[in-house]
Amino acid sequence: MTGTSTYLELTYDQIVNILRENTVNLSFTKVKDGGVREMKATLKSELIPSEKRPKTEGSETKNESVVKVFDLDLNEWRSFRPDTLLTFVAV
Repeated sequence: MTGTSTYLELTYDQIVNILRENTVNLSFTKVKDGGVREMKATLKSELIPSEKRPKTEGSETKNESVVKVFDLDLNEWRSFRPDTLLTFVAV
């Protein structure tokens, strides 16, 4: 890849909408140490164990600088900043 930016240019809403319907293999640059993190993530309710699902939908204030996702490999909630996405592929 050439150019000044290797980050993807997807909006918060685009990312969340894709995650609500799919499993996504994604990678991003970690803010803390600059390392690259890869994960298989989703927001598709039926793929999240019932005990891990949010108690109420839409109870949190929307913060578009951070996307909260369910990591299917770790079976835990994780988050990333949309402006650090390197890859984002629905599977």
